[in-house]
Amino acid sequence: MTSTTADPVHTGIELIDAYWRAANYLSAGQIYLLDNPLLRVPLRPEHIKPRLLGHWGTSPGLNFCYAHLNRVIKSRDLDMIYVMGPGHGGPAAVANAWLEGTYSEVYPRISQDEAGMRRLFRQFSFPGGIPSHVAPETPGSIHEGGELGYSLAHAYGAAFDNPDLVVACIVGDGEAETGPLATAWHSTKFVDPVHDGAVLPILHLNGYKIANPAVLARVPEDELVRLFEGYGYAPIVVSGDDPAIMHREMAGALDRALDEIARIQRTAREAGAADRPRWPMIVLRTPKGWTGPKEVDGLPVEGTWRAHQVPLAGVRDNPEHLAQLEEWLRSYRPDELFDAAGHPVEEVRAQAPEGGRRMSANPHANGGLLLRPLDLPDPREYAVPVKEHGQAAAEATRVLGDYLREVVAANPSNFRIMGPDETASNRLGAVFEVTDRVFGGELLPTDDHLARAGRVMEVLSEHLCQGWLEGYLLTGRHGLFNSYEAFIHIVDAMFNQHAKWLKVTRGLAWRRPIASLNYLLSSHVWRQDHNGFTHQDPGFLDVVMNKKPEIVRVYLPPDANTLLSVGDHCLRSRDYVNVIVAGKQPAPVWLPMDAAVAHCTRGIGIWEWASTDGGADPDVVLACAGDVPTLETLAAADLLRQLFPELRVRVVNVVDLMRLQPVEEHPHGLSDTEFDALFTTDKPVIFAFHGYPYLIHRLTYRRAGHHNLHVRGYKEEGTTTTPFDMVMLNDLDRFHLVMDVIDRVPSLGGRVAHIRQRMADERLRLRAYTREHGQDAPEIQNWTWPQ
Repeated sequence: MTSTTADPVHTGIELIDAYWRAANYLSAGQIYLLDNPLLRVPLRPEHIKPRLLGHWGTSPGLNFCYAHLNRVIKSRDLDMIYVMGPGHGGPAAVANAWLEGTYSEVYPRISQDEAGMRRLFRQFSFPGGIPSHVAPETPGSIHEGGELGYSLAHAYGAAFDNPDLVVACIVGDGEAETGPLATAWHSTKFVDPVHDGAVLPILHLNGYKIANPAVLARVPEDELVRLFEGYGYAPIVVSGDDPAIMHREMAGALDRALDEIARIQRTAREAGAADRPRWPMIVLRTPKGWTGPKEVDGLPVEGTWRAHQVPLAGVRDNPEHLAQLEEWLRSYRPDELFDAAGHPVEEVRAQAPEGGRRMSANPHANGGLLLRPLDLPDPREYAVPVKEHGQAAAEATRVLGDYLREVVAANPSNFRIMGPDETASNRLGAVFEVTDRVFGGELLPTDDHLARAGRVMEVLSEHLCQGWLEGYLLTGRHGLFNSYEAFIHIVDAMFNQHAKWLKVTRGLAWRRPIASLNYLLSSHVWRQDHNGFTHQDPGFLDVVMNKKPEIVRVYLPPDANTLLSVGDHCLRSRDYVNVIVAGKQPAPVWLPMDAAVAHCTRGIGIWEWASTDGGADPDVVLACAGDVPTLETLAAADLLRQLFPELRVRVVNVVDLMRLQPVEEHPHGLSDTEFDALFTTDKPVIFAFHGYPYLIHRLTYRRAGHHNLHVRGYKEEGTTTTPFDMVMLNDLDRFHLVMDVIDRVPSLGGRVAHIRQRMADERLRLRAYTREHGQDAPEIQNWTWPQ
């Protein structure tokens, strides 16, 4: 990045102002105008949209920043993207993309002339058009503005491993009140100035949210400065309402900030990173709805909460409002800004950078353009040898950690692992043989694998990990988010937003596919031996299953080798959200690697070696999904062999949960013929499931044999207890599964009453054992599949 300071006196403040006025005009026009886009004739009611939707209040401030950032991009040849945090800044983002020509390149119908301007205005918040916020449809955006709080985390995620990139992040004063945003200020502690790019936060204080004052806007300036100094920043304050003065102040502030960023990076890259620097930020204070109506119906508007959305609401029916709107729009002097054909005049167009330097056309904001496939090892090289089913044991995530170690080593600049202080706890510690945890704060001799640079990012904020990873993926890189299963719920809403983003981008040919968002959830519901009830919740699966089928995938590998196969598949995939649930405790390895790959490729299958149906119709189907449910199902199958040798039992294991859905509902779904062949249409199916039982019913309710399906899973019964007591609390244990078979297979008849009672007695005996000895009985701990 060039560090030469441009003299703001010689940058053409008047031309920056003209560009700003043009962007403001286009922003207001999108909210109001259905026709007459350049006011060729006096405004009439029929020129106004029937429904006025959108948000004016934040738009002029966003346009102000954009205009000034364009200046420094051109004068310094910066590689910069623009993240708009304010929730409904859509008019500003679209206006600038159109002024820069990018919008017309991406959407040729929205041409850069009067006809295109008419279509630009008409489509905004209009049926069949575009949303009012900064959305995937907006060129240059990597941030969905529909939900507040994530802009700064996205910005830092974009900057990691992008040493030449500057991310300008406009933080709205409303979103600054959210927990995720407040935590994201700490991201400076994780930036490596040698290998990473820079984020320039611009906190935009315009005073109000929808109806209330913004907290930070009412903080005295000296207190506000101290707050951000405490976060580790060097704040630069720009405040006022006179455009002429504000243009010069903003130009000077940007030059100071960018000079300091260049100095920090140059020093670190020449001498090596030393102490954590104080990165610059800008606090920009402007009136809400700046340059809009100052008063409407005798009430103040500019600088108040009334400017938040539509300052003049009754334009079609109120002649005074219509006249006031026309006066407002003409105050931007559109005849000076657009020529007779409706093109932006040359002086305005010239304010924008060219090609990929335009923030609306920067390839980092369309990360699929930059995406490079990972160099992935062969997962077979890390497989656990299996000679007999279930005789070998392994910690599944520890085995995956060996594989991830090689992924990290082979991809030193485009793969990161994020997690809330749990990478080692989740048994992925092998990665620390080749990398460290990145941390820019004070380092102590007692720290473990903590360094200024590293591929593992840990902070005890799931929001921040998710936001970083999303920004990293959206700008063309790859990653993995590992977390305790129960607490991934913290990012439910963030997952929702990312899934919606992917759903929309699949319909935009110009948005290239990005690497999938991969979750690895461990320390799961069934093995919380010391954490207990608070750490027991498998419900994230239910949240994920609400999203569009073409976007989400859920995998429940039953052992270490299937986890290797699933993990490799997910890291190769594009444009999905992949959720993998796997245990970290020692557990049986059921399948040799070749069989594991084949099973995962199918996603579901009959385990013939565990079944006794001999290829004929079974009397009962034992189905399972998840490592602990698989263990209990196989133990139940073993008991049934001993108790009822004549009973034909079929064991079906599910790795890919989506296989249970009809093919019409999900690309991975089974046809009815395939489903019926596995589960039958008339035989009882006892399904042991990792999560809440209702989810299996929800996925299979349209199947012919659904009335025969009985699901066991987690039912909110838990405590700090032994692994087997935990499954007994939720009736998922092997003895209860046998009882379910007895209750649902009529051919067994009344002769089995004594066996059923024996199963119930075993449950009581084993629970009593845990209460006396503090651990599960040896026959439970040492059980293996018979050979």
